[in-house]
Order: sequence, then structure tokens, then C-alpha cells
Amino acid sequence: MIIPRNLQAPLEQLASTMPLVAVTGPRQSGKTTLCRAAFPDMPYVSLEPLDVRDYAVSDPRGFLHEHADGAILDEIQRAPELLSYLQEEVDERPEPGRFILTGSQHVGLAAALTQTLAGRIAILNLLPPSLDELIRFGEPPADLWTLLWTGSYPRIYDRRLHPHRWLADYTSTYVQRDVRQILKVTDLEAFTSFLRLVAGRTANELNLSSLGGDAGVTHPTARAWVSVLATSFICVRLAAWHRNVRKQTVKSPKLHFLDTGLACHLLGVTEPDQLRHHPLRGALFESWVVSEVMKSRAHRGLPESLFHFRTAKGLEADLLIEEGDRLTAVEAKSAATVASDFFTPLKRLAADVERQLPHLEFDARVVFGGDTAQRRSDATVIPWRQLHDHRW
Repeated sequence: MIIPRNLQAPLEQLASTMPLVAVTGPRQSGKTTLCRAAFPDMPYVSLEPLDVRDYAVSDPRGFLHEHADGAILDEIQRAPELLSYLQEEVDERPEPGRFILTGSQHVGLAAALTQTLAGRIAILNLLPPSLDELIRFGEPPADLWTLLWTGSYPRIYDRRLHPHRWLADYTSTYVQRDVRQILKVTDLEAFTSFLRLVAGRTANELNLSSLGGDAGVTHPTARAWVSVLATSFICVRLAAWHRNVRKQTVKSPKLHFLDTGLACHLLGVTEPDQLRHHPLRGALFESWVVSEVMKSRAHRGLPESLFHFRTAKGLEADLLIEEGDRLTAVEAKSAATVASDFFTPLKRLAADVERQLPHLEFDARVVFGGDTAQRRSDATVIPWRQLHDHRW
């Protein structure tokens, strides 16, 4: 089943002005399906088969001559040598939308695309479907915990697959294989343990010394492994907000798993009901909110501009979105009932911003696990089902 993706309109718009457009993102997020749906009349070439890849690498000019009128080139990271020859092609014929590229392994790919094809290419990120996109499959998860446990990889919904089994295969087939190839990991057991430890730290500030120590690897190894997980779209590092509205602002990034279903699988959560009383249910909900906001922005072709905020004295905001003169602060609460203490950090942060950065328009929001929207004087209260009714 092919569902409309929110990124299709930005993709088509950029292809009407740029000779090259690249769509990157995690494996199985729907990149190929999106590009073929957006450009059904363009030839499609996958660089995954060895014979096709060998042709593209050994005779790049002949390969591109065969597709002189343009093509969708899938899994471009398999033949990075092709990029400099694509530069020659589009310099000679800079027709809009001539080549559409897709790539899964983000490590080094974005740098190669921007350095080799600077001024000729636009890059978009396609993440797994957001909640409003999942609804288009029909019969989305009826409750919050099933949604978090299932995650959002499209194949699970398209083929009605059992999430835990599919995510086990995804972990061994893509995550471990791809990351191990990039990092030349020889100790699979240590890396698998590390991956589970990272999942257990979702929605926490990144402490590489602690993480490496628990996994039995060195600090440089932990740094390298986290970096690859982030650039492969498995997790995201949310930078600390850089505006110094208070002294002693914590500078460490916050780590979030991009897909809560994958995190649940790695944590050994085998049924949705286990999340109701799980010690990480609040952290998983916060990571889900962050990932949904990321998807909302990425699938509109917008920069992330996402941060977290915490001071040494404990004032914090789960998520900050800075856009021009507007600052949106978000608290994520998995509870189904609104409590007054939800608003305390937002009120304190609002007062600091008004005093020190009066030019900023401050918008406070609470996303919670209940069903009733509220417009409080201190913040807008947003039920999890209605997250996409708001602009982020």
C-alpha cells in the first residue's frame, strides 16, 4: 500500500528548481517508494545489485550516458565515486529535476553530497512516518502504549507484521550490519550490548564516559559508535540551547532514539501493556514527542532547530524550537491526567526569557498522554493524538 507522504510536495518543489535532489534517511523509511511515487515516469536504477554497482563505478561516464535524460538513482552511497561524474553531467545540462538520489547510510554521505555537488543539489531527510501519515494506512494503534511499542516503520503497517519480530530482523539485518561495516566492529556482543544501553538512555543527557564504562568500551569508541548511530538515523543528539538565559546552563546534548518501537525491542519490551508501568515509559514518550516534531519539520523541508534546556539547579525544558524571533518550549508528559506541576518549569523559563530576551515570542506547550485539549494561561495542553494539529 502506497500512502501519500508529507515530504512529497517539498520534494517535487525542489526538483522543479534544482538539477539534483537527494532524499536521505534510515533504511526502510520509504525513500524509494516516495521517489517512485513522486516521479513515476523517471527511470529507476538501484545501485544495490553488485553488477549494476560495478557498472556505475567502473564506467561512470558510460553509466550516466545510458541515463542521460535523468533517473532515480537508489542507494547512492553504494557508489560514491559517481558523485563527481554527476557534477560534470549537471554542469553540462543543469535541467531541473534531472537526477533524484536516495541514500540510507548517512555517514559521510551528506558531506560528500554537499562538498562534491555544492550549489547543484538539495538534500531532504525522510524519516519513518509521523502519526498523521500512519493514520493513512488505516487502523493505526488505538492507544498510546501500542503506538510507542509498535514504532513507525512503514513495512510493519503496510504488511500488518508483528512489530517485535520485524524489529528483531531489522536490528540484525540493517542496524548491526550497516554500523558494523562502517565501524569495522569485530565484537558483535559488545556492540549489541552498547546498542541496548543507548536505548535505555533515551531522553537522557549523553554521558559518554558512563556509557562506555557500562558497555566495557573506551570513551573514544563510545563516541564513535554514538556518532554513527546518530548519523544513521537510529538516534538523535538534541543540542543544548545556547542562549544563556541562566548561568550554569548544562551544555551536554540529550540522546533520543528516533523510533520508540526499535527502542522497546532493544529494551526487551515484548508487549504494549508492559509499557504502562515500565520505568522508562516517560522517557520513551518524550522521545516519541521529539521524533514526531522532528518528522513534522523534516517532512516540510524545514531545518531542525531543535534543542533541550537544563540548568545545574534543575530548571529544564524537554524540547525547544527556535525559529526566528519565536521560541516554543515543550514539556512531554506521559500521564493521562494534567497536573499543575506540568507548567512549573515552563513558567520559570518564560519569566527568564521575558526578562533577558524580550524580543522573543515565547510559546509554551505541554504534550501529554491524555485525550482532552486545554488552553491554560501558562501553556497550551495538547493530547498526544492531536500533536499534528499544531504547527511545529
